[in-house]
Amino acid sequence: MFVCFAVHGVKRCRAAANGDLFLLLLLISAVFVITSAACSNGNCQLLDSCSTSTDCVPGLYCGNCAEMGKNQPFCTRGQAIIPTSVIYGLPFNKYSWLVTHNSFSIVDSPSLTGAQRITFYNQEDTVTNQLGNGVRGLMLDMYDFENDIWLCHSFRGECYNFTAFQPAINTLKEVEAFLSENPSEIITIIIEDYVHSPKGLTNMFTNAGLDKYWFPVSKMPKKGEDWPTIANMIRENHRLLVFTSDSSKEADEGIAYQWRYMVENQPGDGGVQAGSCSNRKESKPLNSKSASLFLQNYFPTIPVQNEACKENSAPLADMIGTCYKAAGNVVPNFLAVNFYMRSDGGGVFDVLDRMNGQTLCGCNTITACQAGASFGVCKNITVPNTTPATNTAGSFSGSVQFTGSASEVPFPSLFVLCFCQILFKLFLNI
Repeated sequence: MFVCFAVHGVKRCRAAANGDLFLLLLLISAVFVITSAACSNGNCQLLDSCSTSTDCVPGLYCGNCAEMGKNQPFCTRGQAIIPTSVIYGLPFNKYSWLVTHNSFSIVDSPSLTGAQRITFYNQEDTVTNQLGNGVRGLMLDMYDFENDIWLCHSFRGECYNFTAFQPAINTLKEVEAFLSENPSEIITIIIEDYVHSPKGLTNMFTNAGLDKYWFPVSKMPKKGEDWPTIANMIRENHRLLVFTSDSSKEADEGIAYQWRYMVENQPGDGGVQAGSCSNRKESKPLNSKSASLFLQNYFPTIPVQNEACKENSAPLADMIGTCYKAAGNVVPNFLAVNFYMRSDGGGVFDVLDRMNGQTLCGCNTITACQAGASFGVCKNITVPNTTPATNTAGSFSGSVQFTGSASEVPFPSLFVLCFCQILFKLFLNI
């Protein structure tokens, strides 16, 4: 038997030895195993290696988590499973929803005041994109500024030209567009309220076209009772819940005072302290039965983009368990985080799946729930281990605009190229 190869354009043949055949088989097997393990063109699953956003299946993006020593790009979850798409029609307070902390405080958003902005940032993509990825709650800081109402990440109750982002109505119009295009979705807005202009908030919501979706305060349960069902809220078109931190606004403008209807743990560093989950000073105790909604804050006082993937992974899941116990075995209805898409694989989306699975059907994840089945009757679903292999290269890329981009040379392809070159040299002895 002869083996032939073209080397530098010259065909070379010689008798095959046993060692040659062994190396040839090794080469073929190695190429087959490595290339079959690689994926691209929208076929990569959760935790598979990737190089660009188009490699991953819908709902995933190509990212990494260098803070956990995981630098090789891998497919990471970037969209939530909307729980009402699996179990529909239960009371609103039976579900858990993703909330973005300071939803408007977006990295690289241009200054509209002409001043260099000096403040912290908490998110990386537009509110429209957040809603499209499954965010259903927005935390917005609103201030009187320049004879208007602006979104600011500020201090001392004043908005400055270096802490301002944009007029609040711009973001509210994004919400209106989403509700108009998605007639079965419900959005919650939680306002840190520094607006003192008379009827300023109600006029702004009306001008944004959101008054037609407003859930009336008169129908909100005030003694810890269940909320109306999702089906009822959609049928009545009461698909926008608005809460304010200003207690006077409920009587003056019909905007619900937040801590009359929900309990809340401490924001900032107090809300990420392992093993501890206490209520913020404005809130009733977490185990109070007189409020039927529970907001869990989970974000440090000083946000750091690159550390968010670590924060939004195992530590988050641990804190959900801690706050669950502190609230008297009640699963949070709202989970508020920074940089919601960053994680070591599944992140806040997997945590929410588990929360909704536990509450809605007694299963370990929402994907195991079966509509119409008895509580605790679950599909046989394996919850993925969201810990990818560790290696080098790459950064974030995808439909969300991050600050970096993936490596131009996919790691698996580079490995195959080098490995094949070594084997060919061994085989040809050149």
